[in-house]
This record gives sequence, C-alpha cells and structure tokens, in this order.
Amino acid sequence: MNLKDKMVVITGGARGLGFAMAQALESKGAIPVIIDLDQGQIDYALGQLSNAVGYCANICDQDQVSAVFQKIDDDLGALHAIINNAGITNDGLMLKKKGDVLQKMPLSEFQSVIDVNQVGTFLCAQEAAAIMIKNQFNGVIINISSISRAGNFGQSNYSASKAAVVAMTTTWSKELAGFGIRAAAIAPGFIATEMTKKVPESVLTDITKKIPAGRLGKPEEIANGALFILENEYFNGRVLEIDGGLRL
Repeated sequence: MNLKDKMVVITGGARGLGFAMAQALESKGAIPVIIDLDQGQIDYALGQLSNAVGYCANICDQDQVSAVFQKIDDDLGALHAIINNAGITNDGLMLKKKGDVLQKMPLSEFQSVIDVNQVGTFLCAQEAAAIMIKNQFNGVIINISSISRAGNFGQSNYSASKAAVVAMTTTWSKELAGFGIRAAAIAPGFIATEMTKKVPESVLTDITKKIPAGRLGKPEEIANGALFILENEYFNGRVLEIDGGLRL
C-alpha cells in the first residue's frame, strides 16, 4: 500500500505506541485517524501532529464503536487501514495465598482486560472492514498482540486476550481475503511506554537483563513494524515479533 493520503485509524492513538504510529504514518504522507477515550489527550496529540483527525469513543461499547466509524465514514469518505492498538493490563495471579486465606482474581479484573484488548479489537476491526468493503478498498487490519500471548506469570487475562488477537488475525486474513483486505499482527516485547512504567523497577531490571538486545524497545521501532506491514502487500495472516530476541 502506498500510504500517501491514506486514512489510517489508530485506536489508543493519542499516546504511547499509538502516538508513535501516528507520527510514523504522517511521515509517509498518510492521515492518522485517532480514536481514544480521553478527549483532552486527543486534543494534545492533534496539536503535535500536522494532518491528523481525532474522535473520542469507548471501544468496548458497541454502540459507540458503530457511531464513531459511521462518523469517520461520513466525515472522511474513506478508510484504508486500521491499527488496533488500544489495550490495557490488570495484572494479578489467578489464585494467591495470604496467610491461610486463598484469594481469587475477581472476574471483573479478568473481564476488563478481555473487553478492551479482545472485544474492542473485534468491534473496531468489524466496523473498519465493513467500510473498506463498502468503498471497495484493498485495506489492511493490524492488531497489536504481545510477547505475553504465549503465557506470562501474573497475566492470565492479558495473555489470553493477546493470544485471542492473534487467532482473530489469522481468521480474518482468510475470511477477508476475497475482499482484498489483509490482516496481520505485531507482537511487541517490553517497550518503553507508560504501560511498562507501571512495572516495578526491580522487575523491569531483571527483564531487561534477559533481553538479548540489552534494552527495552522504543515506540518508534514498533511503529516501523506497522509501516512494514502496511507497505508490504504480501505480508498477511502472520505475526511480526519485535521483542529484542526475548522469549518468556
């Protein structure tokens, strides 16, 4: 795909990896279309970009997702790609023991991550693909998975959601091929973003020691991966692993 003047939706695009992707897309002449939950953060991000547009919506809410994509279609008249980047963590053990008390992860903590990372990805991809098909564009869906998709201590919810993202990616690459739509995923390792800042420093130091590249990844390195997928029209149904060589 030639990215010049292409409309690319980025969920969670007002900060972190999403914002780095928006910057990378602008550098290629594309028009980033940011969807985020925080209008103030959207306004700040748009102030740092020269040719982007932004919309506020909760990607877990089907009615809001339908409405925002209808507005994007009405306002812009085109949609060529989507990067499903929005995601959260809510780490915790499935079971843990404190003294004689066995504590269970509340379902709400499990479900909150599934709702954003898996359900939100599904809802946004569905609406984006419908617009691409209606307008007869050969589009691209990029889903952001994670190195944790293989399973990671204390991340039952996050790992499950990111494994599901890969399964959906593979499925959509087959289901949407007849419409000229590709689907691919990126599985970042530990990247220097707001999300990793939540990790205790001692834990992050131990993780960094295990990364063959010797450091955390940079947001722009993930953004470059997204550009590769968008521009390489033979990349489809696969996961691009950008993790510095780390294996959990």
